[in-house]
Amino acid sequence: MALKITDQCINCDVCEPVCPNTAITLGREIYEIAPSRCTECVGHYDLPQCVEVCPVECIVPDPEHPDTREQLMARYEALTRKGAA
Repeated sequence: MALKITDQCINCDVCEPVCPNTAITLGREIYEIAPSRCTECVGHYDLPQCVEVCPVECIVPDPEHPDTREQLMARYEALTRKGAA
């Protein structure tokens, strides 16, 4: 399942640089996660790095993007193939 950032975000800037897929960007009011790039760090780390560093625990599973671990791995593989090209 891709992750999302709730409106409890305090814009502390710690999540964006730890995302290995560059899925996190500053939105109009708070940081946002692009579901098409979020793999919950599958393929990179054991745990989502943004969740690990978030001081207010505002990064949660996105029920609108219920990806399985296999789908997240496939997304990781597609993203890393694009990056290698």
